[in-house]
Amino acid sequence: MEIEQEKFNISMRKFLKKVGITSQQKIEEAVKSEIQREKVLNNNIKVSVKLEIKEINLVHIIDGEICLKDK
Repeated sequence: MEIEQEKFNISMRKFLKKVGITSQQKIEEAVKSEIQREKVLNNNIKVSVKLEIKEINLVHIIDGEICLKDK
C-alpha cells in the first residue's frame, strides 16, 4: 500500500487541530470549574496525554505542565 502523502498530511493536521482545540476547551472548563468550587490550585498543573492508534500498535504518552499564573 502506498500513502498519498498530501492527503495523509492534510487529514492528520485536521485531526491534530481538533485535538488541540477540544483539549484546550476542556482544560479551560475544568480549571474554571475548580476555581469556582474554590479549590486551591498549584501554579503549575501537571498534564498527560495518551495518543493511541490500535490499528498500528501505537501508544505515545506526552507529559507536561500548564502554568496558571506568574509566581
